[in-house]
Amino acid sequence: MEQQTKKSARALGAALKPRQLTMMGLGSAIGAGLFIGSGAGIQAAGPAVLISYLVAGTLIILVMWALGEMAAANPDSGAFSVYTAKAYGPVAGATVGWLWWLQLVVVIAAEALGAAGLLATIFPALPVWLMAFVFIVVLTAVNLTSVKNFGEFEFWFALLKVAAIVAFLAVGAALLFGWLPGVQSPGLSNFMGDGFAVNGFSGIATALFVVAFAFGGTEIVSVAAAETAEPARSVKKAVRTVLWRILVFYIGAIFVIAAVVPVGSEGLKSPFAAVLEAAGLPGAATAITLVAVAALLSALNANLYGASRMAYSLAERGEAPRLLASVSKARVPVVAVLASVAFGVVTVVLELVFPEMVLGVLLNIVGSTCLLVWTSALLAQLALRLRADREGTDLPLRMPGFPWLTSLGLLILVAIFTVGFIGEDSRPQLLSTFGLVGVLAVANWLNHRGGRKVEGGVEATDRDKQTVSID
Repeated sequence: MEQQTKKSARALGAALKPRQLTMMGLGSAIGAGLFIGSGAGIQAAGPAVLISYLVAGTLIILVMWALGEMAAANPDSGAFSVYTAKAYGPVAGATVGWLWWLQLVVVIAAEALGAAGLLATIFPALPVWLMAFVFIVVLTAVNLTSVKNFGEFEFWFALLKVAAIVAFLAVGAALLFGWLPGVQSPGLSNFMGDGFAVNGFSGIATALFVVAFAFGGTEIVSVAAAETAEPARSVKKAVRTVLWRILVFYIGAIFVIAAVVPVGSEGLKSPFAAVLEAAGLPGAATAITLVAVAALLSALNANLYGASRMAYSLAERGEAPRLLASVSKARVPVVAVLASVAFGVVTVVLELVFPEMVLGVLLNIVGSTCLLVWTSALLAQLALRLRADREGTDLPLRMPGFPWLTSLGLLILVAIFTVGFIGEDSRPQLLSTFGLVGVLAVANWLNHRGGRKVEGGVEATDRDKQTVSID
């Protein structure tokens, strides 16, 4: 792991501040999966879903440590794609990069439509299609200005979500301790006896597969690290700050929900609103809906950023059309941003014209991408750390407990994949994602086999490193 900043980081600039990177990492893990989807895990396992969240949270801590170690040593907008290429070759790296890019551009469409659909429940007069396109246009404009503007926008988005979680935890604590006037505390009866693990070990395992996806998006910190002024220092702070806060927020929120909302309750469809309504707070459903909209828009904003930087990195390495490496005077990869959002716009249009026929299929295909990205990150860190230790390389950030904790992360991933393949509902999703990986791997292998060599035996990725500039 060379301790140097790649050309991509210099070409793109270094305007992100440590506080923005930290809040981005925190905000990316607090999304609609927590605000809306957490009820599915509780429904599957009961309050024992806390065990599932602890296991999944441990996994994401290990992945963040691994990514942090590599990003601090070698900040690059291609992040885990570049690290996988260094460890296992350019075909593997390009496959991971394209896989992540495809996931993000599909999710951009889902988030735009999801945010518009939620907002339509409050303002039904506003057309969903119009709101979806307004969201995409506004956030595209944010991404096209400068990374500093993007970072500030995402900082306040994330701060809103964090504030909502803190307020929720305060209300939940007051409710459980019986401090709310006129409201009886539900106590901890849901945790007693057989009610704690309503479906036993199988329920906990099923919930583990469900809740693992709630932490998707945290890997974007390793991408954004390349555009900070002091990558090593910023990554250290982000990793150490984000990790314990994620666990506190997630475990705290799930504990409150599991204690207040019983398994089988209709309230699990919107668990945060159910808790606030139990606390006797008026307008709870509307408040949570607005927070969920903000969470989706924050994710859309971050995913567009991540997709554009990955496309830029792939182009810079010769794994994508060279035009995608073009940068503006603001040092933004304009073509990569527009290409990434264009895929999302086309998907939105097709979904609106052919409802439930396009987006669902695409989401099923890329549904398990984050699991494979985390796997590639741990495998790359394992190989590169062993290489660095052999060569005596001094690393600015070292993952503790190596190689045992890296191996533990891989074992957790094996367990999640095993549970996924056993489940009848999750198996098709995993098979679809693995099929996509196979297609991408073959395409990248053919790309390297069929014309990547130039004069003197030098690969195309090692030549023509000048970045195109757009005035």
